[in-house]
Amino acid sequence: MGAYILRRLLLVIPTLLGIMVINFVLVQFVPGGPVEQAIAQMQGGGDVFESFAGGGADVETQATSGNDQYIGSRGLPPEFIAELEQQFGLDKPPLERFFTMLWNYMRFDFGESYFRKISVIDLILEKLPVSITLGLWSTLIAYLISIPLGIRKAVKDGSRFDTWTSATIIVAYAIPGFLFAILLLVLFAGGSYWQIFPLRGLYSDNWEELSLLGKVGDYFWHITLPVLASTISAFATLTLLTKNSFLDEIKKQYVITARAKGLSEKQVLYGHVFRNAMLIVIAGFPAVFIGVFFGGSVIIETIFSLDGLGRLGYEAAVARDYPIVFGTLFMFGLIGLVTGILSDLMYVIVDPRIDFESREG
Repeated sequence: MGAYILRRLLLVIPTLLGIMVINFVLVQFVPGGPVEQAIAQMQGGGDVFESFAGGGADVETQATSGNDQYIGSRGLPPEFIAELEQQFGLDKPPLERFFTMLWNYMRFDFGESYFRKISVIDLILEKLPVSITLGLWSTLIAYLISIPLGIRKAVKDGSRFDTWTSATIIVAYAIPGFLFAILLLVLFAGGSYWQIFPLRGLYSDNWEELSLLGKVGDYFWHITLPVLASTISAFATLTLLTKNSFLDEIKKQYVITARAKGLSEKQVLYGHVFRNAMLIVIAGFPAVFIGVFFGGSVIIETIFSLDGLGRLGYEAAVARDYPIVFGTLFMFGLIGLVTGILSDLMYVIVDPRIDFESREG
C-alpha cells in the first residue's frame, strides 16, 4: 500500500502542472489584463476594484506622482504604462513568467496580490477556514442523513415511503443551490417572514465579548443557512447512490446464503451487506466534498457574505489579480488531489481485502 500511495503522490505533480499550464495559457487570451484594469480604474472606467479596499488609490497616487501632467481621461504616458507592466511582471515573456511562477509555487511562494498589497499565502490562510467550514459540515450532514435514508429506501424499495422520499429528493436535486439559498434568506433571515438567523457573516460583531459556549453557539447560528444551502444537492445525490448500492448487494448470492443460515435481517444488512455496499459510497466522498467545496463555495459565500476562498477567487478573476487567481487554483487542485488519495485509504480501512498494488500489477 505504501508504494501505491507514493505513486499517487508523485502523480500529483504532473496533474497540478497540467492544471496550471492550461489555465496559464487561457489567461494569455483573456482581454483586460491587470494593466488595463488599473488604467480603466484610474480613468473612471469602472468600479472593478471596489471590493479591493485601497487598491485604486495606491495606483492613482503612483500615476499622479509619476507624471504631473496626467489629468483624468487625457491618458497615461507610455513610460508609466511600461512601469505598470514591470510592476505586475508582465514585461517578461510568457514562458519565462510561467517557469518563474512554477519555481515559486514549488516553494509555496505565491507572491503578493497586485491590488491588495498583501501576501497571497496570507490571504489563502485567512480565507481557507471559511471554505473548509462549509465543505466539511455540508459533507458531514449529507452523509449522516443520506446513508440511513438510503438504506431505509433500499429495504422499503417500492413502498409508499420509497416513492414519496424519492419525489422529495428529485425536487431537492432540481432546485439550484443559489435559489435555495435566497429562499432561506427570505424565509428565515428577515427577508419577508422570520428573523431567526443572521443575514450575513460567520460571526457576530460582539464575538470577542462572548464566552466560549457563546462563541460556539454564535458560530453554529451563523453557518446554519449557508450549510443547508450547500448541502441540498449533495444530499440528494448521495441518498440515491446509497440506495442503489444496497439494492445491488441485497440481490447477490451471499445475502441469500446468509438468510438461509437463519440470520436476522439486521444481521444480514449490517453484518454483510453494509461493508460491500458502502464501498461505492465512500468512493463518492471526494466528489461530494469537492462538489460542495468548489462548486457551491463561490455562490454561497457571495450570497451570505462569507469571506472564503471561493469569493476571493471570484473577485480576483474579475480584477485580473493573477497571483490570487493562480494561488487559489493551485490550492484547490492540491486539496482535490489529496482528497482523492484519502478516499483510496478509506477504501482499505472499510475493506482490508482491497489491495490496490496487486490490481495495478
